[in-house]
Amino acid sequence: MKRFLTLALLLSLYSAHSQDSILIKSKVASAITELREFVAIPNDALNADDIDSNLFWLRKKFTERGFNSTILETEGLPLFFGALPMDDSKPTILFYMHLDGQSVDATKWDQPDPYKVTLKSKTKDGWKNESFADLDDDINYDWRLFGRSTSDDKGPIIMFLNAIDALKKDNIDIPYNVKVILDSEEEKSSAPLPKAVRTYKDLLQADFLIINDGPVHVSAKPTIVYGCRGITTLSITAHGPIKPQHSGHYGNYAPNPGFQLAQLLATMKDTDGKVLIKGYYDGITLDETTLEILKSVPDNIEEINKNLAISNPEKVGGFYQEALQYPSLNIRGLGSGWIGEKARTIVPATATAELDLRLVPETDGTRLKKLVVDHIKSQGYHVMSTEPTMVDRLKYDKIVTIKEGSVTDAFRTDLSNPFGNSIVKTMETTFGEKPVQIRIMGGTVPISPFINELKIPAFIVPMVNPDNNQHSPNENLKIGQIAYGIELFYALLSPEAVE
Repeated sequence: MKRFLTLALLLSLYSAHSQDSILIKSKVASAITELREFVAIPNDALNADDIDSNLFWLRKKFTERGFNSTILETEGLPLFFGALPMDDSKPTILFYMHLDGQSVDATKWDQPDPYKVTLKSKTKDGWKNESFADLDDDINYDWRLFGRSTSDDKGPIIMFLNAIDALKKDNIDIPYNVKVILDSEEEKSSAPLPKAVRTYKDLLQADFLIINDGPVHVSAKPTIVYGCRGITTLSITAHGPIKPQHSGHYGNYAPNPGFQLAQLLATMKDTDGKVLIKGYYDGITLDETTLEILKSVPDNIEEINKNLAISNPEKVGGFYQEALQYPSLNIRGLGSGWIGEKARTIVPATATAELDLRLVPETDGTRLKKLVVDHIKSQGYHVMSTEPTMVDRLKYDKIVTIKEGSVTDAFRTDLSNPFGNSIVKTMETTFGEKPVQIRIMGGTVPISPFINELKIPAFIVPMVNPDNNQHSPNENLKIGQIAYGIELFYALLSPEAVE
């Protein structure tokens, strides 16, 4: 492995568009070696032993970089916390990443072991295996590392550690106190996190939070995200006859819960996809400045529609980014009776719709669920939280059972926040172009407890390629993103970042 090139030179070469420099690629190769070692430790969020092994490895690696580290016990699996020596005269930055990964089904992967990183290059027919021995001499930045958690989320952790190495090599005085919290149950919705944040609030206190999770914008440009939507759920079951009945004997007589549920759901949205429930969009206003930022995101609508294979999107917003500024009401699952080869000539006993409601900061999840339930009642349904008894069935014409899910809040940091402005400026200076600024992303990341409990601004700064197959077989990380991540962490933690 060639000698480490200081990142100051790396940055100047990169800025001069010399990404093909063998010295730069040799530095990236050293990060790849450490990532291979890290990925080789299984990290299934469902296996506590896996998490313990990862925590042991992380403590060793962070300690080698001068961090004081500790394992924070929770009601679930432990969290990892690390911090560089503190200086009260400096502002504090807290980084959030996660060490756990999705479970794997090795039979679905195009390699024998998803925890053994495989190097591949793209061909017209698919992917070709490459030799890691070639990394000493040359690296194609389009080559990819395939393995569980290469992108979600071990890759960014390795980028961070190698950026710390470079800062120390260059004798850079980091202008921040640096804290790191690594979640071990992110892939399980981080259930213990809210209480843990309350318990360790003083330890986690910071001036702002950066979350390094998820992919950059599909354009592959540098990206900063100011928030994410929250989520809650409702399960609605309509009841017909107490058990399935012969459709010949009882069709036209026994109420069909499938039709009842379909008719009920149809009252909730118009043909353009807008929610008709009164008050659902209350509190949301978008001024011209906000709309301009939303329009600046380089989404290719034709490409999005092509990928979705749709001719005409819903009209909740005038364009994709605007649509994400509103809460959604989505049927995520729908079932009644049997279908396909198993279809039976029956009047079903029940029909169930599983709904998810994506939330924005202006919309409280508990309130939205109540609006939906009140709407259902207004349609003449008797609403229950349990299965109806015989007495209930004989008393009410239309009955639904509703089960409510928990609420994960949304968060959004103001677009004019000074820490955010600093991140944008750093990205622009480092990469020579203004980053994609996303006001709120459509998905949900379980980090709202940081914002709610610590009351600090938060920014998602993704590092990995948008086509990384996270959560799926053949998860991968583009090698060019490793160079990008190291460079961005270095720049964010350099004195210029606070000027």
